[in-house]
Amino acid sequence: MKSELTEPISLIEARFEAQKIAFGPLIFQAARLLRDLGILETLRTSRTGLTLEEIVGKVDASRYGVLVLLEAGLGAGLVRADGDRFLLTTTGAMMLKDELTRIHMDFVHHGCYQAMYHLEESIRRGEPVGLQKTFGDFKTIYPALSTLPEPVRESWFRWDHYFSDAAFAQALPIVFERSPRKLLDVGGNTGKWAIRCAQHSPEVSVTILDLPGQVAAATRNIEQLGLQSRIATQAIDLLDHARPFPAGFDAIWMSQFLVCFSEADVLKLLERAAAAMGPDSALYLLDTFWDRQEHEVAAFSLQAISLYFTCLANGNSRMYKYSDIAAMADAAGLRIEKTSGTLGICSSLITCRRR
Repeated sequence: MKSELTEPISLIEARFEAQKIAFGPLIFQAARLLRDLGILETLRTSRTGLTLEEIVGKVDASRYGVLVLLEAGLGAGLVRADGDRFLLTTTGAMMLKDELTRIHMDFVHHGCYQAMYHLEESIRRGEPVGLQKTFGDFKTIYPALSTLPEPVRESWFRWDHYFSDAAFAQALPIVFERSPRKLLDVGGNTGKWAIRCAQHSPEVSVTILDLPGQVAAATRNIEQLGLQSRIATQAIDLLDHARPFPAGFDAIWMSQFLVCFSEADVLKLLERAAAAMGPDSALYLLDTFWDRQEHEVAAFSLQAISLYFTCLANGNSRMYKYSDIAAMADAAGLRIEKTSGTLGICSSLITCRRR
């Protein structure tokens, strides 16, 4: 990742960068419609470009609508003009075909866009006001997930699973190099990791801890695969810090979990994990730490996602740096034995032991 200390840019360049931010919401929607109305795809099929009239004849939008979107696309660098013909740029092709970009755009449009109008109030109150104003009177987004309207729910789960799922294949041999027989999956969500564990090792049994809505979804997925004899579920309010985690597990797993909580709650959760661990137990923390990224695009995306937690998820958490979690693990009585990464797209896996 490049240093935050970069060479200064000129005032003209700085003004241009500032205008990109000022008009960001408008350009976002123009880019989405260029994609979703098929304009970018239409341009992709022509190596020599198309005139405005040719594009209008191929998409379901008015001449005026296509024109203003194309002109916004020129400014955004998604298309370029050669005389009276429009052509797709590399950035436009990325907007159209890159899976990460599509997942982020759908997540932002369906889940975050309207809610972000309430970001200032969310920051001032330390509550997810955007969630409450947009989707209902919830304290956090997690109990709301099973009732979110489509396509909000689908976009949320595609985004949430994209990062962790990509890392699971590389994380499995690390976790199972010690051949755990009992694994506790804290915040197991829809059961994807637990199912992967059961399919990876016939000797392991897994218990999922999560909210009632998530446990219900996980149970359905587990039963469809006939794995209910090896994967148990337990509904729990994970923020009830007076309630200990069950003990007797060889491994405790937390994937994209701690980012869902404030620093004070993360410390309590790690303390509860440490209290449930035996001398040979290991705690595994899989997450996307923005200070461990190889590429600027990953760090930028993760820093931006913190605002989702502020406005929608809970009002008080963020995408943590590795150094944040390392300090909290130490304060909870844990020592970091190993950190593996990069796994999948941009994840790291921290292995902890009780100190």
